Amino acid sequence: MPRFFITAYDKNGEHLLNDSFVAENDQEAKKIGQQKLDEQNLSDHTSRVVRDSGGLVLFHI
Repeated sequence: MPRFFITAYDKNGEHLLNDSFVAENDQEAKKIGQQKLDEQNLSDHTSRVVRDSGGLVLFHI
């Protein structure tokens, strides 16, 4: 299964979350990424989920 990376930033560009996880596909990665953001109350922060191959899966400003 592919590995995905999730990163969330504050307004100053500092990392609030920098983690990785595995998912079967991009749709599952979006769901898992959003759950991780919700669990840590980071849904309103700039964030992204990318594939280990470099493709952007989710981006939120």
